[in-house]
Amino acid sequence: MRIKAIITVLAVLGIAGGLFAQKGAPAPSPAGQTQQPTAQDQTQQGNQTPQVAGQVTTNQKVKNPQGPVPLTEKEVTKEIKSSPAATVIKEVKDRGVDFDMTPEIEKRLRKAKAADEVIQAVKEAGPKARAQNAKLEMGSGGGAQNIPKEQGAAYNAIKTELDPDKAIAECDDFAKKYADSPVLTYVYSFEANAYQLKGDVDKVVDYTDKSLKLNGDNLMSLILSIGIMPQPQYLNNHKAEQEKILQDTQTRANHALELIGKLPKLATESDEDYQKRLGEIGSQVHGPLGMFHLEMASQSLSGMDKTELGKAEEEFNAAVSKTAHPDPRDYYRLGETYKLDGKIDDAIQAFTRAGELGQGTLIKTYADQQVVELKKLKAAH
Repeated sequence: MRIKAIITVLAVLGIAGGLFAQKGAPAPSPAGQTQQPTAQDQTQQGNQTPQVAGQVTTNQKVKNPQGPVPLTEKEVTKEIKSSPAATVIKEVKDRGVDFDMTPEIEKRLRKAKAADEVIQAVKEAGPKARAQNAKLEMGSGGGAQNIPKEQGAAYNAIKTELDPDKAIAECDDFAKKYADSPVLTYVYSFEANAYQLKGDVDKVVDYTDKSLKLNGDNLMSLILSIGIMPQPQYLNNHKAEQEKILQDTQTRANHALELIGKLPKLATESDEDYQKRLGEIGSQVHGPLGMFHLEMASQSLSGMDKTELGKAEEEFNAAVSKTAHPDPRDYYRLGETYKLDGKIDDAIQAFTRAGELGQGTLIKTYADQQVVELKKLKAAH
């Protein structure tokens, strides 16, 4: 989510890629919350043609002024059965797919003889993964059209690199070669995202801090950082600085919301679509704000702070209601907040929704357990 000038291209896709495929269990917070996901979905703003996954290519079969039409599962299966793996992978990367990989879909694709590399390409081309790439693209413009050709080529390579280790190496090399580059703030954003994919939360914050020192309006880095800072996994590593970290989270989140509110409307965009797009981006801020208030509620010396719990409920509700692709973790956190606030029926509803959205992940397992426990608790009373 970044700043870009001249041509504004904001593309709303699904939710952050790879979120729900992670194997680890959610880390509980002092309030019983789950760990913030690696990168939630969404948008992009630009003063240049975006280099997102799924971009239209010259030999693409489907032409659409709004962008390529993603492949359906049926179309992917047909391609797998009739074309070489390399052709399928190229088509998938060019157009994207309109579904996110689930164990059931993977089983069907493998039954159609999909190779491992095809399965991986499909995973990376789903709405969540494309949203992640779009989100990264949001801050990638910033003067990129005015940088030297060699520097631009290196920058474009970073933007399109999907392997986090390779992306980190390319970002480090770019920073050494082009320390004065106007796009270095965005390079650091991509490096932060790569570390997020690797689960290194400290590095995520380190590199978003570097990015924001160069450009405090870098929306991509703001959102990446606030997605990590109020999480127990990060706070527990910095106990002596927790108060400052939480206050910085709130400050950055509020600034991010200000920037989102100033994003320009596209010439071809209806008022309704414009508001939906802003909502999709804002959803990524409201989730972390909910976590901020939940952490603040848990720090009260006299038990859970009801006022802070109420604010957490508002933010988590905003996070799940402002997007067409709500994150099951936000629903899970909302359930935790309702549970702590004694709102059992609301908690059951939120956990149930988390389970529905988190099919095939550990979120569903934990959400289902919460529903069973709360129903028992309700029946006992």
